[in-house]
Amino acid sequence: MSKKLFIVFAGLAMLSSAAIAAPPAPAGGDVSYKQKTVYDFDDDTVEGDLVRPDGEFVDSRKAAKHSSLIKIRENFIPEMLKSAEDI
Repeated sequence: MSKKLFIVFAGLAMLSSAAIAAPPAPAGGDVSYKQKTVYDFDDDTVEGDLVRPDGEFVDSRKAAKHSSLIKIRENFIPEMLKSAEDI
C-alpha cells in the first residue's frame, strides 16, 4: 500500500511543479504589431575578408559511361516492308 501511495504523491509533485514552472499566458489584447518594420544599418561598419578554400578545384566525380538503352531491331526494315505489302 505504501508503494502505491508513494507513486501517487510523486506523480502529483511532478504535475504541480510543471504547473508552477509554466510561464503565464499573454493577454490577447495587449499585443500590437506594426504594419512595416524598418531596420537602419547605415552607421554600422562591417569589415572582413573574402574567405576562399586553398588549392585547386578537384572534380572527383567523373561522368559514367553507360551502354545505350535503345536497342535497334535488326529486322525492323524487312518487317516494315512486309506490313506495307499487306496494305
